[in-house]
Amino acid sequence: MSGIRPFRAGDEPAIAEICVRTADDGGDATGLLDDDALWPAMFALPYAARHPDLAFVAEVDGRVVGYVVGTDDTRRFEEWFAAEWWPAAGTRWPRDGAGRQAELLAYADARGGAGPYADDHPAHLHIDLLPEAQGRGLGRRLIATFVDALRRRGVPGVHLVASAGNAAAALFYPRVGFAPLPAPDGDRAFGLRLHQRVP
Repeated sequence: MSGIRPFRAGDEPAIAEICVRTADDGGDATGLLDDDALWPAMFALPYAARHPDLAFVAEVDGRVVGYVVGTDDTRRFEEWFAAEWWPAAGTRWPRDGAGRQAELLAYADARGGAGPYADDHPAHLHIDLLPEAQGRGLGRRLIATFVDALRRRGVPGVHLVASAGNAAAALFYPRVGFAPLPAPDGDRAFGLRLHQRVP
């Protein structure tokens, strides 16, 4: 049996594991950093903490195999991340390293701005599914559940940014109604105006 349900306290370890196992352009990022916990501390857990009512998980036979997390207001979320979440969570990692972990820490340290998409697409999301859970329609159902929650709040649009190296993302998001947005080299961005229906 598979299904989508709201996030609940205690899902954080499963979300963190899924985040790590999909963080390398959709593949397993385990061991790519000195501390794997950096991935979920930046890209998953703060959303569940700030907006548990906008977090949903996919289950197969009672096991969490995927999630969608996000915010209905990117500007306010990024301000909160910079002012409250990261000053506490980010102290775990020293800033004297190099390589990919240092690059991610520099990115997190610089967060706080709304970015280029927030005016027309003020919400944003992160979605991840374990490889064995893909191809079952769970990703589509997670997106639809998240989008329905945004519509109920009157949010006019949602966006996301994925690595340009994540080929599966480039195929998936247009299939669920997202249109490409201009993005810097190395990234792909997609947006959905919420008067549209997810196909």
